[in-house]
Amino acid sequence: MIETTDQLLVELKKCEKWEKDQNGLWFWERIGRLPFKLLDKLTPVFLQKKIGVIIDELGQYIQSGGSYLSSVKSLKAYYPNKAVQTLDDLRSISLKEMDDTVGKLKVSRKRLATIQGASTGFGGIITLSIDIPLLLGIQLKTLQDIAICYGYDPNDKKERMYIVKVLQFVSSDIVGKQAILKQLSLIDSPDEDAKREVISELQGWREVVMTYRDQIGWKKLFQMIPIAGFVFGAFTNRAAVKDLAEAGMMFYRKRRILERLGENEQHTNV
Repeated sequence: MIETTDQLLVELKKCEKWEKDQNGLWFWERIGRLPFKLLDKLTPVFLQKKIGVIIDELGQYIQSGGSYLSSVKSLKAYYPNKAVQTLDDLRSISLKEMDDTVGKLKVSRKRLATIQGASTGFGGIITLSIDIPLLLGIQLKTLQDIAICYGYDPNDKKERMYIVKVLQFVSSDIVGKQAILKQLSLIDSPDEDAKREVISELQGWREVVMTYRDQIGWKKLFQMIPIAGFVFGAFTNRAAVKDLAEAGMMFYRKRRILERLGENEQHTNV
């Protein structure tokens, strides 16, 4: 046993507390659609088509991973001082080591999002239309890498569905968060009907993307201003990746904790 049952239960309570803290919602997020109603009217047709192509690529992610699929081979880079080659090797890695590795990953991805947001924010409303799919790409890659660090394979379609659910969770209101929390808790259920229910309740990928886009609309409002958007783009993208990475870490570490609790119970019974 890497962690004792008592240690795992303490960590599980931390995850559950974080979930309860997610029920806060700023009332002005309801007006998040307004900036993008303006954006749709002002963005040139050729850019709208380009956005459509990029968004279409995200649809392939759920089915096959597309160009956004992370490789499990990156495990070796995440744990350079450990003999880690496969996901099974992570059974000998402590939860703290996993947390520390994901912590470093979060720092590097926030830095990347800051640079990306600053560069696309420089051009104001025109480059903002390109910023959204690029930010989504960073977030998808971040969630996959977090999954790998905790021993879950994004090559598995179930994991890609789970990742999209986490993305939905961060972009949802209070009612949506409560529903998604329930669905996320069923992903590892031995009940096949429960698993199918999670998949069947996943909205169309395009709706997921558009809801995400609209939800962060108000946060991107000031990024529409040329030059000044440099600062606002850097700040909002960094915050977006920070929130998403935190959610991914808490959900995946909870799954790993529950799995190890089950393993400890089996060892105790033996």
